[in-house]
Amino acid sequence: MGGSLLGFDTAVISGATHELTIVFGLSPGELGITVSAALWGTVIGAMVAGPLGRRLGPRTSLLILAACYVVSALGCAFSLTWTSLLLFRLIGGLGMGGSSVIAPVYIAEVAPPSWRGRLVGAFQINIIVGILLAYFSNYVVGLASLGQIEWRWQLGVAAAPATLFLLMLIGNPSSARWLAMRGRLEEAKHVLRKLGSQNPDSELTHILASLEGAGGPKANQLFQWKYRRPILLAVTLAMFNQLVGINAVLYYLNDIFSMAGFDRTSQNLQAVAVGGVMLVATLLALSLIDRFGRRTLLLVGSVGLGVCLAGIAVIFHLHAYERALLVFVVGYVGFFAFSQGSVIWVYLSEIFPGQVRARGQGLGSSIHWIMNALISGVFPFFAAKSAESPFVVFLVMVILQFVAVLLFFPETSGVTLEDMQHLLGGTDDIALHRTQDGVRSGSQVTDPLNTD
Repeated sequence: MGGSLLGFDTAVISGATHELTIVFGLSPGELGITVSAALWGTVIGAMVAGPLGRRLGPRTSLLILAACYVVSALGCAFSLTWTSLLLFRLIGGLGMGGSSVIAPVYIAEVAPPSWRGRLVGAFQINIIVGILLAYFSNYVVGLASLGQIEWRWQLGVAAAPATLFLLMLIGNPSSARWLAMRGRLEEAKHVLRKLGSQNPDSELTHILASLEGAGGPKANQLFQWKYRRPILLAVTLAMFNQLVGINAVLYYLNDIFSMAGFDRTSQNLQAVAVGGVMLVATLLALSLIDRFGRRTLLLVGSVGLGVCLAGIAVIFHLHAYERALLVFVVGYVGFFAFSQGSVIWVYLSEIFPGQVRARGQGLGSSIHWIMNALISGVFPFFAAKSAESPFVVFLVMVILQFVAVLLFFPETSGVTLEDMQHLLGGTDDIALHRTQDGVRSGSQVTDPLNTD
């Protein structure tokens, strides 16, 4: 549900940009501020989510974030001024940014290693479902011909699923790893048993050993030399996730189709088609992510993204073949959903040790949302001057990402969270031995992708 609301609130603004521009008399710069207001809220939410999750635990933190979603939806629907609209979009952003950190960490911590990629990936599926529902909701609301109050309904309908999210969270258990870090061992064991662990005592011992292995006076501090590699991986992945332009395209999807000459009804229908393709591509990716690994999906997706971005740039440069735009846009979002969209939250939830996992996820999410806000805020300026120029920049970023993943990103599929911290340097005294059946603690070996 957190993923669905994140996706819905991310994309629903695409159907309201035209009415908001008219109702509040917005310039291109003010429209960019309106769209990016929620994104700056996500930056704040992602930054505070780590400490919040560590202090209160993931379940309580998610309850607070669900309340932000409810307040934002109702506030936007009844906003009387542009300033109040910005404020409530900012509050919604707090829920978006916080849930993008807390929810994947929580899922990763309750999931067994063999299912972790798919279960964390389910969060990404629901983001795509939320995007699809936002586009479909905009289409349905548009059919009602509500005039200048249409945008209020488009932004306000999220209050219903947000309330459902808040109510459903009440029955969720706390994370066993968080309980163990707080010294509440009997409760942690009870949660492991409730989640189906065959040997909760052994699993709890493994968790405690991993916490001790990354211990020390600065164990809870993220910015340490021994964490340099996961930090670099998280920052790089989060930056490229936005530098390829996905959310700028999703937020201004109707405007992009408008630049190519499509009318309002066809814009909304094409947006629904885009959301549908994203959902199918995400489901395909999550059926393959644990079989072929995270790196493979990233590399394959980068190639597809590059081809589609080149096609979009050529169409706008030549002012011809506009009917092919839908094909390239659909292909673009499909390849993104198949690769980066499905991998980022899984990867960020895997590469940090338990003591700093929420903070590491918060760092990656913060970078993700900062880049998202910056790119979405300036996109209208660049598109107004030269329609193809943003897509050329996105293409260059895709090429750089392909090289970075190929040379520097390790594979994390099939590795337990406790062993992952040893692989990436989270502890000083335990090495890994990779066997045919997976990864286990043992004799000292080196990661073949580690150039240290």
